[in-house]
Amino acid sequence: MADAISVIPASVLRNLSDKLYEKRKNAALEIEGIVKQLASAGDHDKISAVINLLAKEFTYSSQANHRKGGLIGLAAATVALSSEAAQHLEQIVSSVLNSLSDQDSRVRYYACEALYNIAKVVRGDFIIFFNQIFDALCKLSADSDPNVQSAAHLLDRLVKDIVTESDQFSIEEFIPLLRERMNVLNPYVRQFLVGWITVLDSVPDIDMLGFLPDFLDGLFNMLSDSSREIRQQADSALSEFLQEIKNSPSVDYGRMTEILVQRAASPDEFTRLTAITWINEFVKLGGDQLVPYYADILGAILPCISDKEEKIRVVARETNEELRSIKADPAEGFDVGAVLSIARRQLDSEWEATRIEALHWISTLLDRHRAEVLCFLNEIFDTLLKALSDSSDEVVLLVLEIHACIAQDPLHFRQLVVFLVHNFRVDHSLLERRGALIIRRLCVLLDAELVYRELSTILEGEADLDFACIMVQALNLILLTSSELSKLRELLKQSLGNAAGKDLFVSLYASWCHSPMAIISLCLLAQTYQHASSVIQSLVEEDINAKFLVQLDKMIRLLETPVFTYLRLQLLEAGRYAWLLKALYGLLMLLPQQSAAFKILRTRLKAVPSYSFNGDQLKRASSSGNSYNQILHYSGSQITEDGNISQDNGNLHNGINFASRLQQFQQMQQQHRMLEKSQAQAQARKSSSSLSKEGPEAEESQQPSTSASNMPPSTLSKRGPG
Repeated sequence: MADAISVIPASVLRNLSDKLYEKRKNAALEIEGIVKQLASAGDHDKISAVINLLAKEFTYSSQANHRKGGLIGLAAATVALSSEAAQHLEQIVSSVLNSLSDQDSRVRYYACEALYNIAKVVRGDFIIFFNQIFDALCKLSADSDPNVQSAAHLLDRLVKDIVTESDQFSIEEFIPLLRERMNVLNPYVRQFLVGWITVLDSVPDIDMLGFLPDFLDGLFNMLSDSSREIRQQADSALSEFLQEIKNSPSVDYGRMTEILVQRAASPDEFTRLTAITWINEFVKLGGDQLVPYYADILGAILPCISDKEEKIRVVARETNEELRSIKADPAEGFDVGAVLSIARRQLDSEWEATRIEALHWISTLLDRHRAEVLCFLNEIFDTLLKALSDSSDEVVLLVLEIHACIAQDPLHFRQLVVFLVHNFRVDHSLLERRGALIIRRLCVLLDAELVYRELSTILEGEADLDFACIMVQALNLILLTSSELSKLRELLKQSLGNAAGKDLFVSLYASWCHSPMAIISLCLLAQTYQHASSVIQSLVEEDINAKFLVQLDKMIRLLETPVFTYLRLQLLEAGRYAWLLKALYGLLMLLPQQSAAFKILRTRLKAVPSYSFNGDQLKRASSSGNSYNQILHYSGSQITEDGNISQDNGNLHNGINFASRLQQFQQMQQQHRMLEKSQAQAQARKSSSSLSKEGPEAEESQQPSTSASNMPPSTLSKRGPG
């Protein structure tokens, strides 16, 4: 310290700390001259003493003017040392860097100015302090004083020039600094960082692309900045990097894909569009590198397919098609389970387009990797069944195609039908809204006869009798009205003359016993008219209720449809089809006379021509006075569908034991009657209990709810399925 004081006159030191800038500047010039003389003499010990004096006594002083003078003095000393400054640079720069964070804005300004002058002198030697200087500049870029900001920008430009021309700059040491600051929200800092990224990327010898995953997320974060200028700068930098990726033979797609997938779900539209655009290019360029990330990519694409922004939807759809066209192999790392999991999760999306594409993916995976998909069947099956309740018809149809594809195996077919019946049981509204669509489509995709046989087998043993009745009524209506089941109807019409038709009739009969009208319509369809008449005759008072009459009304109206054209034409040969006539008159007798169905059926029966009876029947008709009595006269004989009259042979025809079938029907109906009786008793006890607790007033209020509770568990019997 004494050496320095002996070298520098006291007046110079006094002026160096003066409050006037001019005096400080003149003192610095004198110090520059002194240091030049010492450098010429090679007296570096005294030079070190001078620098130490300026640093400790001035730049670390508690007085601002001393600190300002010390900074100017250090810059002057560096200028004086020129090419010899490198050996004293550590002493000089550390003191100046410390002043960059000074509380006084003017001190910070002079520190920038001093560092600028030092950097101009030492140039390349300045690189060893780059990390500290970069950290300081990052903070100064957001300084509250505009003058300090301006000075920092000048210094920043100089440092960039030095870095671009230096061969000692270490990008590996710089990247951690950059990564730490990429998520700073200050707009000035963001501009500073993007500026550095752009500059370093322009240097041929610096491979910024190799480190892109370290700061890519930060750049995407800037795309949603409130400042338009920052958004444009970030977008420009990203566009440049994407172009480099297209031209580069070696890129780390994996790490960047993880970032892009997250950014594709950003609430900011511009960020989502940029992310999905990058993903689109990655899918085209990535090749085998992207195989492990297909599930993540799909998870990003599917929601974007339903984005409110059209540009995003277009790019997402293109990317989705591109990804699906790639036939990846599980042996190459393609995770079928992960992709299935993503598709299953997207089936819960509120957007129809996303759900549809998710189903397309499941279908594609089934087609390409059936064995692997079936291994995960338990994980997706419930979701696929739930999707049958979707509000979109297109979604339901796609789900059914997938189910049909899975059900190609007998085991899975059985499982599908069991689960389907279970879903209908727990959700009657599904049966009402989607029942017809689901059953019809399954009959198209799978074998209709197989579907109906399996459904019948399950319903035959159904414990919930109310549900079984509703389900059978639904299946029966579909059977009678759907064009998809026309072949099944034709087969049933041959039940008395064809072994396959007989087997189908017997298979359906057991479950159709749950509903009297279903059995009657099945018999009319199968042309087993005598048995239909026997079923009608077996009905008792409890069977003729409101639900039964609603179903009967539907049946009468169905008789007027094209499906039963053959039956109406058979009435032209009433003598040959006497049991048909008897069955129809039996139905007529069950209908209230004022109902529309009664009038429809009576009108039809009136149209039966009298000449259709044979001579013997005409004689009996004339003696009895009406055609109905004439038919009843032959109830003791078996009149087969070919018109031949033979004695009763125990109700056996073509191997069908109709007497046994009738007994089966009566037993099932007895179970239904017992159930209805027990339900009525339970409801009566419940009503009685509530009335005894609440008194006479409660009795009046309970009456409507009691009647409502006696309603059937589903209104399907009145409304029909679908």
